[in-house]
This record gives sequence, structure tokens and C-alpha cells, in this order.
Amino acid sequence: MRTRYHDHLEQLAGQLRVMCARNREAIAMATDALLGADLELAERTIDYCAETVAMRENTEHAAVTLLALEAPVAGELRRVVTALQLVDDLTRMSTLTEHIARTARRRHPAAAVPAPVRNLVSHMGETAVDLADAAVGVLTTADPGDAADLDARDDTMDDLHRDLLAAILAEGWDNGTAAAVDVTLLGRYYERFADHAVEVGRRTLYMTTGQRPDDTALQPG
Repeated sequence: MRTRYHDHLEQLAGQLRVMCARNREAIAMATDALLGADLELAERTIDYCAETVAMRENTEHAAVTLLALEAPVAGELRRVVTALQLVDDLTRMSTLTEHIARTARRRHPAAAVPAPVRNLVSHMGETAVDLADAAVGVLTTADPGDAADLDARDDTMDDLHRDLLAAILAEGWDNGTAAAVDVTLLGRYYERFADHAVEVGRRTLYMTTGQRPDDTALQPG
């Protein structure tokens, strides 16, 4: 019975990895659609994200079923409850990515990102892909070093976000209010995507080892 229970736990972990890997693909697609003013790619990204969000119900159902299947011991209970929290982080990552793709669609055929900040947004997209990829790795290995590396990579995203806001607020900004609003929101979406990726690493470490990260827990958003 316990062997079957642990098999179900591994299946649940596999579902989480799939959701995270899909987020990695989606954020790359969304960034390409955004910078390339690619309407077709934006539409495909929106649909792809919706499919990932739809996975939430089945994954949560699998976790709740595990709770009801057999009274879990402490370590098993920690894994299941943390898995439910991870589902929320992974769903938020997908929703934020969808917002980016919707911005590209809304501004088409024009580019949503003005030339002066294209490189910054491009680097934010690349960093988001790296963070999501690293989060998949942590979900696979639960390595504390990999989880710590996620925090370090998040610092890069924070720096890029500050630079983006500084560019928007600079006196030389002459790309209009609408573009300023779009870019401000896009920066926020990328930053929050990164925060949730880091939280995936933290929660995974706790789920598998019981070790609590020193950092403050992620705020909702």
C-alpha cells in the first residue's frame, strides 16, 4: 500500500514538472511574440497558457485524493500540502505569461515595446526562461544549491526591472503614455514570473527535505 502511495506521490511530482516546463516554453513564446509583434504566436501562446492553467484542476484533484487515500505520515503530508502550493505558483506563472502575450496581441500590428527598451525587455525574457528552466531542474533534483542559484538569478531580473523603470521615468522618454503603461506592466509581469519561479525552488526544497528557506515567503500576486 505504501509503495502505491509513493508511486502516486511521484506521479504528482511529475505533473508539477510538466506544468513548470510548459511555463518555460510559454514565456519564451510570449517574449518572441512581444518583440516580433507576431499576432499568430501571441494567439498560440494565449491558448497554450490556458491549457496549462486547465491542468490545475487535475493536479489539485490528484493531491487531494492522496490526502484522502490514506492517512499520510509527516513527510508525506508535507509533500502533498506543498504540492498544492506549488500548483498555485505554477498557475500564476502561466497567467502572467498570458498577460504578456495579450499585450502583444492588443498592440498588433504595432510593437508593444519601443526601441529604446527592447534590449532590456529581451534580457528580461531570457532571464525568465532561465529561471523557469532552473525551476524545472529543482523540481527534478531538489538540490539546495540549485534552489540557491534561483535566488541569485532573480537578482538579475530585479536589476533589469529597475533599469526598465528608470528608462520609462527618464526625461528623455518620448514614446508616449500608452507605451509607458504597457512597458511598466510588462516589467511587472516578468518580475512576478521570476518571483514565482524562485518560490517554486523554495517550496520544492521544503517539500523534499523539510528544510525551510531563510528568505521571506512570496507575497501574493
